[in-house]
Amino acid sequence: MSAVPTPPAGSSRRELGAFLRSRRERLTPGDVGLPQAPGRRTPGLRRAEVAKLAGISVSWYTWLEQGRVRTSEQVLRAVSRALRLDAAETAHVLSFVQDGGPPADAPTWVSPNLLSLVQAMTPHPAVVLDLHWDLLAWNAGYAALLTDPARLHPKQRNLLWLVFRWPPARTLLADWEHEARALLGQFRSRAARRPDDPRFAELTDELLSDSDAARWYERRETAGFQPSVRRFRHPTVGELRLRYVKLAAVDQPGHHFLAYLPDDRDSEDALHRLRSGD
Repeated sequence: MSAVPTPPAGSSRRELGAFLRSRRERLTPGDVGLPQAPGRRTPGLRRAEVAKLAGISVSWYTWLEQGRVRTSEQVLRAVSRALRLDAAETAHVLSFVQDGGPPADAPTWVSPNLLSLVQAMTPHPAVVLDLHWDLLAWNAGYAALLTDPARLHPKQRNLLWLVFRWPPARTLLADWEHEARALLGQFRSRAARRPDDPRFAELTDELLSDSDAARWYERRETAGFQPSVRRFRHPTVGELRLRYVKLAAVDQPGHHFLAYLPDDRDSEDALHRLRSGD
């Protein structure tokens, strides 16, 4: 390691430093097997304690929290272990030493093959998302399950907007809080790596106007995508259990194909009734 820090960082390194600090402050010495000294005033662990647990110098860890140094995956893994980060939090930390991923100017059009796949999924809901979770293409099944994105303002054709700012979502999604927090955690992790992306900034402003999103965002919660079964309570066809499947489009970096597949026969029948309008 160099003994000299780099000049003050851009927003991505500041974001990493703030995240590490927030996780340090939530731990107590007892959480990591250290004695609790009397009269301790520092919230959480001290920087020196994290540095010792991670096997790095106090100066280096201090500069890391201040966003003044770039560092290696090996060091960030050691810091993640010292801070007792879970898998999603560790992945978030490691993302700061990885490539930024798909270009921010990924195409807004959908390839004919991907569009054909979306339409062929009907009556099963399917949609194509870009890296900002903007909805680029959808089928009739998706429009029937949620709402037709074509009726929304183009800036509102976004999965985050639907979950947080579209009022029916809170009753349509049976486990709304769990789903919303997980999606927001994924958004926060991705947006942190693109601090200069205007669409992420625009979406962040929109989300922070929601009191729940603002509270969770302040906690710096992160999450990774997890395939699971989502429960919907639809006003027309009742409860549905749908498996959430997400695939990356190899020929269009930054685009993802998202489908909702029935988890049982009742949900399969409900999707057909929903599509037919019965």
